[in-house]
Amino acid sequence: MTPQEQVIIRIPSPEDAGGIARVHVDAWRETYYGILPAEVLEGLSYERREQHWHQVLSDPASDTVLYVLDRVGEGTKGFVSVGPERGQVQGYDGELYAIYLLKEVQGQGLGRRLFERGAEALSQRGFQSMALWVLKDNPSRGFYEHLGGIVVGEQPIEIGERQYIELAYGWPKLEKISGG
Repeated sequence: MTPQEQVIIRIPSPEDAGGIARVHVDAWRETYYGILPAEVLEGLSYERREQHWHQVLSDPASDTVLYVLDRVGEGTKGFVSVGPERGQVQGYDGELYAIYLLKEVQGQGLGRRLFERGAEALSQRGFQSMALWVLKDNPSRGFYEHLGGIVVGEQPIEIGERQYIELAYGWPKLEKISGG
């Protein structure tokens, strides 16, 4: 079985909150090691993230759509979260809130599959465009550029009492993301 065949992308239930939290915290630690202060990364909590994701997944009124990526027999290895744009990027109506994939499964086309699934979910809900925010120092920025994202904004953000720059990437037409 190829790496692509060993995964399932599905809508999670509240019971998946623990797996999503593990990916969320571990991916932050993998991605931002050496970029963010160690105390910030050490202070990330599986329990707090699990509570957050359980709440999101349990709220029937939530506008947030999630998909998890499971590797067969190994559990959750990534997730994507999308919904209405939160008013920070003019001219965009949808937003990719989060996309995380553990390093062990990166470089296999799975991030692209998650990204496209998130964009498809927005399109199915009537959104025309999508934006996302990412730290300027995030080494994964090239992933968004490779997928056709263009920088459409920037803003300062404070993390661990330090200032960073966050960039907004935009896709003005969702149908161009997956060719359909």
